Amino acid sequence: MLDRIWAQDASLWSSDPAEQRQITSRLGWLDAPGRTLTGLPEIEAFADEVRKAGFRRVVLLGMGGSSLAPEVIQRVFGPRKGYPSLIVLDSTDPDQIRAVRRSLPLKKTLFLVSSKSGTTIEVLSLFKFFFDKVRAYAGAKAGGQFAAITDPGTPLQALAQGHGFRRLFLAPPDVGGRFSALTVFGMVPAALIGADARGMLESAARMSRECRAQAPSNPGLSLGLEMAERTLEGRDKLTLAAAGPLDAYADWIEQLIAESTGKNGKGILPVTREGAAAKKSHGTDRFVLPLRLKKPSDLGAEFFKWEFAAAAACAKMGVNAFDQPDVQDAKNRCKALLANAQGGGRLPVPPDEAGALKDVWPSMKKGDYVALLAFLPDAAPIRRRLCGLADRIRRRTRRAVTIGIGPRYLHSTGQLHKGGPDSGVFLLLSAPKRRPLEIPGEPYDFARLELAQAAGDYQALKEKRRRALWLPLEEFSLKALDSRCREILNSLP
Repeated sequence: MLDRIWAQDASLWSSDPAEQRQITSRLGWLDAPGRTLTGLPEIEAFADEVRKAGFRRVVLLGMGGSSLAPEVIQRVFGPRKGYPSLIVLDSTDPDQIRAVRRSLPLKKTLFLVSSKSGTTIEVLSLFKFFFDKVRAYAGAKAGGQFAAITDPGTPLQALAQGHGFRRLFLAPPDVGGRFSALTVFGMVPAALIGADARGMLESAARMSRECRAQAPSNPGLSLGLEMAERTLEGRDKLTLAAAGPLDAYADWIEQLIAESTGKNGKGILPVTREGAAAKKSHGTDRFVLPLRLKKPSDLGAEFFKWEFAAAAACAKMGVNAFDQPDVQDAKNRCKALLANAQGGGRLPVPPDEAGALKDVWPSMKKGDYVALLAFLPDAAPIRRRLCGLADRIRRRTRRAVTIGIGPRYLHSTGQLHKGGPDSGVFLLLSAPKRRPLEIPGEPYDFARLELAQAAGDYQALKEKRRRALWLPLEEFSLKALDSRCREILNSLP
């Protein structure tokens, strides 16, 4: 296996010729550390330019692989004096977007628009919103507060050039989104906030050399084979034990592993953000891996190790590590719902399926799990309530419980939910929005976009005959969320 990975032998992951061609175009992550190091002076020069221009904030508009790695880097390295701080915005929730807007010194903010495909609906919608705000006072010079990262030839490249962006970085097209941490998608945000991008890339290059050895001396291969072997034994719930800043590191791993492995009825379910006491209610389907860093720059080595491990695990499990068909399906459903609404139709009204809760729990078998899917702001009071609910469900059912914030999870665990084993119970939480938030140039607003995303995922889950219940809140308030949480808990046997 090792020689075939380094030889970029696509047949390791699929016997289908069309899939092999797609895989061959996605193996550039293997030499990404060296390639990015070569281009690092340009990145560092841009970071120096931004700092000297007096920018105090960088807001990254991204989703999935474009946003999760920068968030890890920001949490691990923390703020550096004299450099702007980073906010990662990967939500279509109107209240979360408003909260970010209110927090910004707008004239001292650089917006980094990050999308591999250059067509990501969330990213382009957020761009339209913030560009409109900046253009209101900057006029034709508004592009000076924007930079972009995308693949060559995408609509985002054309948009950046047409709007006079301060800088455009073109990413290597042979690296997929969730494998892109060590490309410009991760290193440009890192340099902008004064993190040690060079140190991360050098540590990644060292790990790349270590990953040419045979197991057990090969950290990436050993980890990948361990994950695959335990999964094939029935221990398919990977519990990532992390604390503090490393919670964000666990979120990055969650996307990498869930989206890579969750296909053909197979998959590894990462479980994150559990307290130490949760181990008492673990079932026999768990295995636990602690996450540690000796120093921040080791994060680069960890990025490469886990990417290699994901590729090796998928090869052992017999799945294509480099596609995400069910993620695209949910995107297509969202777009179809919006198009139907624009043509005179209506978006679906969320059904209240709380009455079916009492029937879903008895259906759970050994090895099943519960996924809480919340299309709500990713705010601390909401997170605390969801974590409390997850903890109580886990203790009562002795099943793994995960939390996904929409639409972020659609680009992460969403692939596993629909393409992986039929072992999940999905509780989708949403709330009516108090005030609309317009998307300039679009016939729908952020609330309608978010609703279409939730409805598209719900439809996709139902199409796959998954056990999915939509549990909308009566209103957007913590009181309404508390009430719904109690209702869920009271339904448990």
